[in-house]
Parts: sequence; C-alpha cells; structure tokens
Amino acid sequence: MLFLVPASLFFFGAIIASFIGVLVARLYTGQSFLTGRSYCDACAAPLTPHVLVPVISYLFGGGRARCCGVSLSLYAPVTELLLGGFFVLTYLKVGLTVTLLCTLLSLSVLLALVLYDLMHQMLPPPLLGVFVAASLITSVISAPSLSDFLPTLITALLIAASLALVHFLSRGRAMGFSDAPLAFGLSLLTGPAALTGFVFSFWIGAVVGIVLLARRPRGSRMGVEVPFAPYLAAGFLLAYFTQWNLFNFAASL
Repeated sequence: MLFLVPASLFFFGAIIASFIGVLVARLYTGQSFLTGRSYCDACAAPLTPHVLVPVISYLFGGGRARCCGVSLSLYAPVTELLLGGFFVLTYLKVGLTVTLLCTLLSLSVLLALVLYDLMHQMLPPPLLGVFVAASLITSVISAPSLSDFLPTLITALLIAASLALVHFLSRGRAMGFSDAPLAFGLSLLTGPAALTGFVFSFWIGAVVGIVLLARRPRGSRMGVEVPFAPYLAAGFLLAYFTQWNLFNFAASL
C-alpha cells in the first residue's frame, strides 16, 4: 500500500504525457486532439491500444514502430518518464492535497508548452493562458495567507517584467515576449524558489548555448536560435524540487 499512490501517480503522469504528445502535434496542424485514432507518423497506419502503453510499448518494441519498423523518437518515452517522475515528486512534496491536483495540472500544461516550443519555437497563447491561470490558483491555494502570497506575486511580476524589458530593448532578437508570461507562471508555481529558479534557468541556458556553439561547423558565422522555454522550466523546477536557495548559500559564504 505504501507504494500504491506513487506508482499510480507515475503511471497517470506517463499517460498524460502521452496524450500531451498528441495534443502538441495536432494543435500545430489544426487537427482535433479529442477525436480520431492515433496513427503512425511514418506510414499513417492506425495504432492499436497495446502499442500505446507509455514507456512499456517503446521498450518492448525495441524503439521501433511495429507497423513499419521505423525508428521511433525518444521524445515520447522521455517525456512520459519525466512527467511521471514529476508527479511522484510533487506528491512527496505536498501530499494528497488540493495543491497536488493544481500543481499536477500546471506541470502537465508546462510540458505541453515546452514540447511545443522545442518543435515550433513558439508558445501558443491558449496553453500559456491555462498555465498562468493554473499556477495562480496553485499559488493562492498553497499560501497560508494573503500576506504570504503577496511576496510571491511581486517576485513573479518583477521576473516577468525583466524578461519583457529584454524583449523590447532587443526588439525581439534576444527573447520572445511569450517567455515573460511563462516566467510569471513558473514564479507563481515555485513560490519562494522563484529567484533561484530564475538564475538556474540562465545558467542552464548558458551551458547548453556554449555546447551548441562549440558544435557548430568550423568557420560558420550563423547564430544558434534555441527556444528558452525548456531552460526556464528546467531551472525553476530544479529549484522547486531541490529547495536549494542560491541566495542563502551565497550569504553563508
């Protein structure tokens, strides 16, 4: 019984991640993600239920589609493992509470935003609005009182305003405007860990950027355009789940 809830949450998170993969793919093309059977992206063959089991189907299929044998992307199993893991970590952090439900919704929509940004270098406003609303509700519910919520709200506004300022000063070359509301929602979701998460985001982005630049063909002068949403999500969630306060650590030194 001790592992029943975490195991159930992990499997539920993996199923949600599988659905999010379909949502992201169909949202861009305008197809309905609520109706219609899933199909193979390579040969368009309809997929049967037993090949849609999260993670397990990929492992038993050897990473290949059973209908045509084409190699499958790691996107699906990796995101299923990630969201399932985040669901379990959230349960261990907040327990079986209303906050848990709101946080799981926020994490699910966040995954959709990150995948969409990775695939299309943009954040769809409807998903962004749902994420900010879910994060705001999560923050209000988890705050013991209004006086505890106000610092979180002010921090979120300041972080969002700083990214919006970067966007306007660079005329959109350094950062997209949609990163500002995304950071606002992430700040609300992570609460006291927001500032540390904000710093982590830039550190992670810098490291990945350096690696990408180092892998460019020698002599190439073209820049590297990378979506910033994955780094924002990674930095804020790292701070949220570890609760490592960068500023307290710096003060202790």
